[in-house]
Amino acid sequence: MNTTVTGFPQSVKIVEVGPRDGLQNEVPVTLEDKIKLINSLSETGLQVIESGSFVSPKWVPQMAGSADIFSRISRKTNISYPALTPNMKGYEDAIRAGVDEVAIFGAASESFSQKNINCSIAESLQRFEPIMAQAKLENVKVRGYVSCVLGCPYEGNIDINNVVNVAQTLYQMGCYEISLGDTIGVGTPQQAKAMLQAVAEVVPIEHLAVHFHDTYGQALANIYACLELGVSVIDSAVAGLGGCPYAKGASGNVATEDVVYMLTGLGITHGVDLTKLAQAGLDICAALGKPPQSKVANALAAKS
Repeated sequence: MNTTVTGFPQSVKIVEVGPRDGLQNEVPVTLEDKIKLINSLSETGLQVIESGSFVSPKWVPQMAGSADIFSRISRKTNISYPALTPNMKGYEDAIRAGVDEVAIFGAASESFSQKNINCSIAESLQRFEPIMAQAKLENVKVRGYVSCVLGCPYEGNIDINNVVNVAQTLYQMGCYEISLGDTIGVGTPQQAKAMLQAVAEVVPIEHLAVHFHDTYGQALANIYACLELGVSVIDSAVAGLGGCPYAKGASGNVATEDVVYMLTGLGITHGVDLTKLAQAGLDICAALGKPPQSKVANALAAKS
C-alpha cells in the first residue's frame, strides 16, 4: 500500500452509505427521491454507492422497493452499487435484481445482536455461511460490517477482543473488506486507534474500512487517527444522513462532504467533486424536510 511521507495513505476510497445506512434511519422518501439521490451521487466521482437493503419492509419500511431501485438507477460501469443482504432470501432477491456486490453484518456486542437480529453473535455469523458459499460460486463480492466496535447502547464499553474475533471471522469466511462501525458514535481518537491496531493484527489493514457516526462530534477526529495508521477506506453518508434505530439519540453517519473537505486539506486523493456532492445532499435533505448535518455543505450553501 502506498502512503505519504506523513504516514497517511496517498489515496482513499470513500464508500457512500447514504442511500442505505442513511435513509433507512430517516423518514421514508419516495422511490423517485432515492433514485435521484443515487444518480446524483453517481456523477460525483464516488467509486462505491451502497444503494439498498434486501430486508423485509415490515422491519425496515424505508428500504422498501430496493429491487425497483436497482432496475431503474443509471448505473455506471466504474461504480459499485452494493446492497445489504441479512439472510439467504435477501441475497437471492438481490442477485435477481442485478446486484453485483453484497454486504453482511455482525455485531461485537451480544446484547446488540440479540436486540437487532434476535440471535447471538455466533448464530448470526453461522447464518452467513450459505451466503458466502453461494457468493463464491457466483463470483459476487461480499463486504462485512462489524457493529458497536467502540460502544454498545446496552452494554456500554466493548471488549476489543470481541471486535477482533468478529472481524477475523468475517475475513476468514471470505469477506474482501471489513468495515468497523462505531454504531452509536461514542468513540474517541485514542480508542479508535487502539481498536484498529488490534484488528489490523489479524486482518490486513488494506482490507479494513472505518465507519464512524458523529453523535459526540468525534467522527472526523477518529477518521484522522485511523488515517495515521494507514487505513484507506472510509464509510460516510452524504449530508450526514442516518442514525441507528436501536440506539436512542445516536445521530447520523459522518458527512461525506466533511470527509472530502478534510481529505483535500490533507492532500489525500479521493476523486470526489465536492460541489456536486453537496448539491446531492441538499436535494435529498429538501425531500426529507431537514437541513444537511454537514458543516461543509452548510458553509458552501451560505457562501453561494
